[in-house]
Amino acid sequence: MVRFPISISARTCLFFLGLFHMALFLQSAKVPNILLIVSEDNGPELGCYGDRYARTPNLDRLASQGLQFNRAYVPQAGCSQSRASFLTGLYPHQHGQIGLATWNFRLYRKDTANLPRQLKAAGYRTGLIGKLHINPAEAFPFDIHEIPSANFQRKHLADYARHAEAFMRADESPFFLSVNYPDPHDPWLRQVDGLPRNPQTGSEVRAMPYMGIDPPDAREMIADYYNCLSRMDTLVGDLLKALDDCGKARDTLVVYFGDHGADMWRGKRTCYEGGLRIPLLVRWPDQIVPQIREELVSTIDLLPTLLTAAQAHPVEGVPGRAWQPLFKPGHVSWRSHLFAEYHMHAANNFFPQRVVVDQRFKLIENLLPGEVHPDFALTLRKMAGEVRLASPQVSLDYLKVIDEAPPNIREAYQRMRQPPRYELYDLFADPYEFNNLAEDSHHREIFLTLKQTLHAWRVQSDDPLLKSENVARLKAEVHGVPNKKAAKQQAWKYPQYFFPTIAPSHAAPVDPGS
Repeated sequence: MVRFPISISARTCLFFLGLFHMALFLQSAKVPNILLIVSEDNGPELGCYGDRYARTPNLDRLASQGLQFNRAYVPQAGCSQSRASFLTGLYPHQHGQIGLATWNFRLYRKDTANLPRQLKAAGYRTGLIGKLHINPAEAFPFDIHEIPSANFQRKHLADYARHAEAFMRADESPFFLSVNYPDPHDPWLRQVDGLPRNPQTGSEVRAMPYMGIDPPDAREMIADYYNCLSRMDTLVGDLLKALDDCGKARDTLVVYFGDHGADMWRGKRTCYEGGLRIPLLVRWPDQIVPQIREELVSTIDLLPTLLTAAQAHPVEGVPGRAWQPLFKPGHVSWRSHLFAEYHMHAANNFFPQRVVVDQRFKLIENLLPGEVHPDFALTLRKMAGEVRLASPQVSLDYLKVIDEAPPNIREAYQRMRQPPRYELYDLFADPYEFNNLAEDSHHREIFLTLKQTLHAWRVQSDDPLLKSENVARLKAEVHGVPNKKAAKQQAWKYPQYFFPTIAPSHAAPVDPGS
């Protein structure tokens, strides 16, 4: 058989065809830069979530360009606990950071797998701007860490975008950068460095609906919470402009969320929606179709989502789910339940709770039923202006305000102060959780179903507080600390009696390379 030689033109075509296929392969293999934007004490009080008092044009624009989750939760409404969870993909009872790092609570193991560790192993440059607030800090091997303090006095706010731009421009390798802003954590400062340009006043706002009460004397503080949000939105706009100016916006997966809800009555440090629900926005050009989704998602999903996007080594055994199936419109078979919890915040307010949520109902199990929740008085006093100065200072008889509220609101605050064993809420009919249905005969079936689901999750996730002796021992340990100064030096013993061997299967997934 005669073999005909390939002509020069044919060879040229094949050469360029090969280059074309190689380019397609390289394009498909290219991993995104990852930019995490985290705000403090920030519930979904944004314009894109329908809040009429919010002035958040930059975040609203980000929402319009990507994915907005309307049912996003954190696993615990506390700063260190939440941050440890989104970086490790674990619930607090699994990773060990069950209280604030300020009071020396810490991870069970410093070799726990986490986002900077895994992404660094995958070839990413890793950076952190703003506070980490997890112990031990060396467990999170960021290449750079700028502005490491909480910066609640809001000093040098322009430095957040400046440091970020320098890091993003440093070289062309993929980066993972987490930028953590102090706003809108208290103190709620009305204006800093001229931001916001036109601050709101108490006459322009009303209380969040989940509070159930709207005392006029508290509106100045609420206005300043919104002013903090507006300032943070401007800073996020500066950060996104820096990303655009670098020419890397199209190749960057951007995720914005709050670490938990606002520090208002029935918000932060509770298991109510005001504490656990957050704003969550995701933008990834050419990969995400702009849309709003109602699936139940949690920040524990962040680790598997980002590792999948980065084509990095997965971490086995984490409870979260990657969001990639939700990036395009259409029905997706997704989780039917979501879980959350509470342990403590500072060193003296231990009150363990466990939570399960489905598309309509929420069940809270209080592990110390009938006892007074130590956070109740603190939260009310804080909103009355007695704890940590707001701007301006207020004086409010909060107990009088509650006593004058409608009966179901008074009962809701009494439950918050001295919770029963179970609280069941219909989030469709009662989105702000004022009416407990746990004893209602018409809701007996859903109560029993959720109770069983919650117990099964606690068993499956190896919840150490399933053992009543651990609850009692941790309570005694917490109450044995004389003051907060002593707590900062406390060598907490709970890891030893929670998981005596601290084996990886009992504590947390570890980096397979360690």
